[in-house]
Amino acid sequence: GMPQELAVQVPVIKEVLDAMNIKRLEYEGYEADDILGSVSLRAQKCGIEVVIITGDRDSLQLASDSTRIKIPVTKSGKTSTEEYNVNAIIEKYGITPSQLIDAKGLMGDTSDNIPGVPGIGEKTAFELVKKFGSLENLYENIEQVEKNSVREKLISGKEMAFMSKKLATIERNMPEFYEVEELKRREFDTQKLGELFKRLEFKSFMEKFDLGGTGRESIQFKSFDIIESAQELRALKGNIMLSGEFAIFYLMDRVEQAPSNHIGKLSGLGITWGEDKTVYIDLVHGNIEERDFITEFREILENKSIRKYTHDAKSLVVYLMNSNIELRGLHFDTMIAAYIINPSTESYDISKLSEEYLSMPLEAVESITGKGKSFTPFRSLPVERVSSAAGMYSEAVFSLWRKINEKIMENDQTGLYYDVELPLVEVLASMQYYGFKVDKDGLKSFSSELDEKITVLINEIYGMAGEEFNINSTRQLGVILFEKLALPIQKKTKTGYSTDAEVLEQLASKHEIVSKILEYRQLVKLKSTYVEGLLNVINPETGKIHSNFNQTVTATGRISSTEPNLQNIPVKLEMGRKIRKVFIPSSDEFILQDADYSQIELRVLAHITGDENMSEAFEKNEDIHTNTASKVFGIPRDEVTSLMRSRAKAVNFGIVYGIGEFSLSKDLGITRKEAKKYIDEYLSKYPKIKQYMQDIVEQGRQYGFVATILNRRRYLPELQSGNFNIRSFGERVAMNTPIQGSAADIIKIAMVKVFRYLKEKNMKSRLILQVHDELIVETHISEKEQVEIILRESMENAVSLTVPLKAEVKTGNNWYETK
Repeated sequence: GMPQELAVQVPVIKEVLDAMNIKRLEYEGYEADDILGSVSLRAQKCGIEVVIITGDRDSLQLASDSTRIKIPVTKSGKTSTEEYNVNAIIEKYGITPSQLIDAKGLMGDTSDNIPGVPGIGEKTAFELVKKFGSLENLYENIEQVEKNSVREKLISGKEMAFMSKKLATIERNMPEFYEVEELKRREFDTQKLGELFKRLEFKSFMEKFDLGGTGRESIQFKSFDIIESAQELRALKGNIMLSGEFAIFYLMDRVEQAPSNHIGKLSGLGITWGEDKTVYIDLVHGNIEERDFITEFREILENKSIRKYTHDAKSLVVYLMNSNIELRGLHFDTMIAAYIINPSTESYDISKLSEEYLSMPLEAVESITGKGKSFTPFRSLPVERVSSAAGMYSEAVFSLWRKINEKIMENDQTGLYYDVELPLVEVLASMQYYGFKVDKDGLKSFSSELDEKITVLINEIYGMAGEEFNINSTRQLGVILFEKLALPIQKKTKTGYSTDAEVLEQLASKHEIVSKILEYRQLVKLKSTYVEGLLNVINPETGKIHSNFNQTVTATGRISSTEPNLQNIPVKLEMGRKIRKVFIPSSDEFILQDADYSQIELRVLAHITGDENMSEAFEKNEDIHTNTASKVFGIPRDEVTSLMRSRAKAVNFGIVYGIGEFSLSKDLGITRKEAKKYIDEYLSKYPKIKQYMQDIVEQGRQYGFVATILNRRRYLPELQSGNFNIRSFGERVAMNTPIQGSAADIIKIAMVKVFRYLKEKNMKSRLILQVHDELIVETHISEKEQVEIILRESMENAVSLTVPLKAEVKTGNNWYETK
């Protein structure tokens, strides 16, 4: 039958064709190619030129003087069409279109379940048809077939041949169930089609057929009062104080001094404080600028009892911190709220939320400024344009917050939103604002050390290869490894041999040059990504990096960071770990304290599954991997070797990611059979984990999502897929998300606790980084003991699980020392 993914689209395809007034034909008991064959023959008889566009080469038999066949062919991502008329077919195959059916009768076609004559392949089939003209003629003159073996196959397969020819013949004389007149192209109903395409989000089609929907026509422009004097600003302030709430949509231009600390320039704000009460504060064209707004509005912004609603509050909070203002009373952030409702959405642009929740299409923010070469900052655009947009956006935020809030309550996510994600905005803003100091000289000497190591490696590689070559060239490297050193070829690409990481890891045991090349690549990446990468983002004024922390990116709820991304500093390489030495406290009055959760994901796994064997180790404070090894290998704890422990560790962590025997065998360098034995043994020793893995996938299927301990959801449409690989991915995600996502929930709660404590006690120490399961505080020397207690207690008491949470705190003069 038809694959599920396609079957579900058929009704939609029919609906679109009907809306476009394109005739579609179907007839019970006949296949599509029979309809094509009959329609084309009927059209030919009426003297109509026919072009058949199809992906099925069987249709080539339909070519004639007035019928051409076009077949779409995709090569390296580009689709073009090959066109066949009768001559093109004769030129390519050496036989006529109708003779293609005779050839198919001989050679068969597995994709169409046509058996053909056993043992006759394509080449022989074409030669025979070329010589004898048709199947009938071939069998009448069978004695003229020279090769004995071929002749015998033909004789014993005669019945198959004629049956196969019949199967390969497209039916051209179907009942006439339509009028030729009906097939004419007709105008389509633009109104109806526009609504349908909009519902289906066919944006490029809407532009192609010029159906307004996406264009400027359907988006109304409003004009709002523009505030451009100190007097008007003061009056506005009075209005807001009376209403006690307002929505704010700010237009911020990025400042193009090299490494940004992500503090932009404010060019204007849309402000809404009630039904039909919206204005635009213009800080560019009138008599007021940023500092007037700051002075006049400080009181409102810092007043906790006046509620603020905004979209992407973090950038605004960072901006205000720079003016020494603390934004209090932030009641709703529509961007973060939308992320909590569905964390897998690509973009949380205000225009998308407005369309989704309010059925009001607004222009995307990006289309106002343009992007790439046509980018224009807000401050350089006409005030009518920006005031209209910002006003409509702030109106949208004002209406949206109630709508999205209903959904949050309905999903039982109020705790997650109001106690964790919303307070986290200020925490991340402050981490971003304070930044993390980098020792620039240390970074430069680390760079020279890397250069030396890279040079040594290059010479060693040349020595082993017996010649100099470009190690970065896949082609040259392939020639050295697979031709000169004759290592076993793993896989080929279009241009030569593949030398990707996977291939090299498989070859590492065959020749020592391979591990040198792997190390060379890692060091080169380290240099470009981290050394040069970090030098480019050190802010010249602060001497720090101000990483941009993202709260709405990952599907599991983890925080990510960019410019620089500190989440993936390589820790497996000693040189990778060493890069942490350049991260230092901002002055000698401070030290760094790093608090790291010990095995938080496995503790969460023990809690969620309720598995007694897993919980036991944590309750007794024993080493979990040694415990697992002892259970899986069936030996006492004190007889567990370090190899056994590391294998148990791989299974422990792999299980959480739904690892299969194939991946585990690769990770541990063992056979698939051994890996399967480990996994089976593991699941029999931890029965409730096995039960959880089955239940959670079932739950995902039934409800369409899985959730964390704080009810963070992740939707899993992949589980409904007919494609095995996509479905398996969905199953792994279903098992892993509640574990990884709950760990993310817990560390976020801990961050909010630590931040609040340091702030309320007016301490000098600051939380400056979160990465994976660790928090880093820049601690004032006088507060060292106090901070250690705050970190440990906030982290270990973040939530109450059935097993204890454990955090270790280490202190040092740079990040490397705290590990």
